[in-house]
Amino acid sequence: MAATDEPLYPIAVLIDELKNEDIQLRLNSIRKLSTIARALGEERTRKELIPFLSENNDDDDEVLLAMAEELGVFIPYVGGVGYAHVLLPPLETLCTVEETCVRDKAVESLCRIGVQMKESDLVGWFAPLVKRLAAGEWFTSRVSSCGLFHIAYPSAPDQLKAELRSLYGQLCQDDMPMVRRAAASNLGKFAATVERSHLKTDIMSMFEDLTQDGNLFRPIYSIIYYYSSMRYIFTCH
Repeated sequence: MAATDEPLYPIAVLIDELKNEDIQLRLNSIRKLSTIARALGEERTRKELIPFLSENNDDDDEVLLAMAEELGVFIPYVGGVGYAHVLLPPLETLCTVEETCVRDKAVESLCRIGVQMKESDLVGWFAPLVKRLAAGEWFTSRVSSCGLFHIAYPSAPDQLKAELRSLYGQLCQDDMPMVRRAAASNLGKFAATVERSHLKTDIMSMFEDLTQDGNLFRPIYSIIYYYSSMRYIFTCH
């Protein structure tokens, strides 16, 4: 084997381990995704590794959790912020899984990526992701979407902002209590990004919907007072 080929052998092993039936081997490989990406290079990471991860049907929560965490710091390995959008598909999939800790980590990683993205990419890639999750058939996707609106909203044009406010209002009235609870928990973060002119109308309406929910009445007050934006609502109302 030529000297230049020597580093490729362990990388090939790691890639094979991503498909191995042994959970520990898969977990080991996931935790070394950055090593794999550095060896593949930015272009192959974008065109081969990320699509592979997007199609990964692993059903082990520990593996999925590790993947969600790794992808949150993967921007340098795909070529920088200009290519950050390629990381969204696998994280979007992870936002729909049943295990709460996996979804939460996927949302955290999406937020970490989103704050680094260009405004045009937030509008073109991130906001559509939020809209898909918010309109998802499974409650898990709708729960996850609630934690992403505050990233998508500030860079959006006016029409898209109105659409996002409307979608969040629908989440506040969702049939599933888990979705309404997520909407309540994230309302302060979202409200902090909304223009003052819409606080007394759209946001206050959402707040009133949530306070009428018997399951959320107490939690919403403990949550809201953490956010100065919501105090502005009360002083203006």
